[in-house]
Amino acid sequence: MFKTLTKGALLAGALMLSSIPVQAAEEINVVVLDGYPKKSMWVAELSNFFIPEVDKRLAETGNYKINWQESYGGSIVKVKGVLDGIRNGLGDLGVVTTIFHSSKLPSQAISAVTPFVAPDARAIAKAVDEIAVEFPTMKSELEAQNQVYLATGVVLDSYQVFSREPVAGIADVKGKKVAGGGMNLRYLDGIDGAVGVRGSLTQFYNMLQTGLVDQALLWPEAAATYQLAEVAPYMLRVDFGAVNSKTVTVNKQFWDKLPEEVQKTLREVAVLYRDHIAAIAMDRASESLEAYIAAGGSVAEISAEERTAWAKSIPNLGKEWADKLDANGEPGTDMLKAYLAKLNAAGYAGERDWTAE
Repeated sequence: MFKTLTKGALLAGALMLSSIPVQAAEEINVVVLDGYPKKSMWVAELSNFFIPEVDKRLAETGNYKINWQESYGGSIVKVKGVLDGIRNGLGDLGVVTTIFHSSKLPSQAISAVTPFVAPDARAIAKAVDEIAVEFPTMKSELEAQNQVYLATGVVLDSYQVFSREPVAGIADVKGKKVAGGGMNLRYLDGIDGAVGVRGSLTQFYNMLQTGLVDQALLWPEAAATYQLAEVAPYMLRVDFGAVNSKTVTVNKQFWDKLPEEVQKTLREVAVLYRDHIAAIAMDRASESLEAYIAAGGSVAEISAEERTAWAKSIPNLGKEWADKLDANGEPGTDMLKAYLAKLNAAGYAGERDWTAE
């Protein structure tokens, strides 16, 4: 026979259950690095998208909670110092600007050595990340820097030429000093008298304002964000193409100590972040161009004939890159062919075949 529980018995049972301790989430401290300021699009989205998305996913199980320390704009490392900062444990997770490290991370230049192919950040980001999965080279280069590769990042829709003086074609680039971030300076190799001057996005305004350079290679979103119309009010639309220039990495020792659930979450969200910033780059392209024009800038279109001529004037950067990797025992040629095949399948054939002799 069943007995009816009294109110007192029910209350006692409830009190016993409430006294059982609930397991608190394990807290993990993570220092996030980028030398660029938070107004830079990918840094803002690291803070506004990546971190909240990781938090949301971990909260679903309640096993882990991350205490984030965000350190941007040179508070711990400068713009070129993220790779070394993560390697040396000054930060746990960061966004490495790979164009500054062509000697340490040569395979990351795969899109930079294939200009005039694809002006679509989304297609480039996806293709580069697939190459990183299919070939071990990109990940092994970062392992040599004591880091774990999470995902690539493309934050620009297409490089263009921004100038202090009117620019309408190749003739207006001849003999000029042109600022760039690394491999893109090689795009000047076929232009008579053009001299590349290496710098970073945070330096371009002053470089142009002081006359250290006459022109700069960057993209409309960055030009609008950094108010380049004030010092470089003329843009030549060349559409060199989108380039992967950011990679989310984690310090290897820190990574090895993370629970599997946290590792899995970081990997998944890094890919979402990859697609998120690439989409923003494309969505903001026309908006940023309008903002540049509204701020006093003007835009000239290079002719189709001159664009083709410019592409053909450059040394075969793709083959040079592949041959160098091949010589070091890496599958450079295979990576290059596979990468261009992915872009071709996405509808981008380009002005020339960078695999040809």
